[in-house]
Amino acid sequence: MERRDKENYYLDIAETVLKRGSCRRRNFGAVIVNNDQIISSGYTGAPRGRKNCIDLGQCIRESMKIPRGERYELCRSVHAEANAIVHASRNEMIGAKLYLVGREVATGEYVKNTAPCSMCKRLIINSGIYKVIIRDDENYFREIDVDYLVKNDESLFGTLGY
Repeated sequence: MERRDKENYYLDIAETVLKRGSCRRRNFGAVIVNNDQIISSGYTGAPRGRKNCIDLGQCIRESMKIPRGERYELCRSVHAEANAIVHASRNEMIGAKLYLVGREVATGEYVKNTAPCSMCKRLIINSGIYKVIIRDDENYFREIDVDYLVKNDESLFGTLGY
């Protein structure tokens, strides 16, 4: 048996985490790793104590046909990246990597062109995380240096960050 490379190992864990997600459209899992130690994890879901979309049987963004990457203020869920970040201390995240995996609920396919939304990008920048690793399929992934997110500020141009 061939040993799994470390990046895909952590992405596999993030993929397991996403199975706890409660979004009716897309579920994501995030794992923050520093010095080969998992610091935190998070998945897409409503804030503690609030009902999840799967429990309510509806998604307001879905019913309003809001496109991906728009109007997140209407979403009940906290994104996986945000949940992972709020569950870790900044000191633990300085110099860490965030691993991110997303799957479409309807098809089970990986979310194409996955990237953190503009709100999550801001959290990632301020957290001290230095790199985001995003799964494109079972074996392939992309790496985004957080410096790139800092220098390519989509909020200056009114473009979507997703």
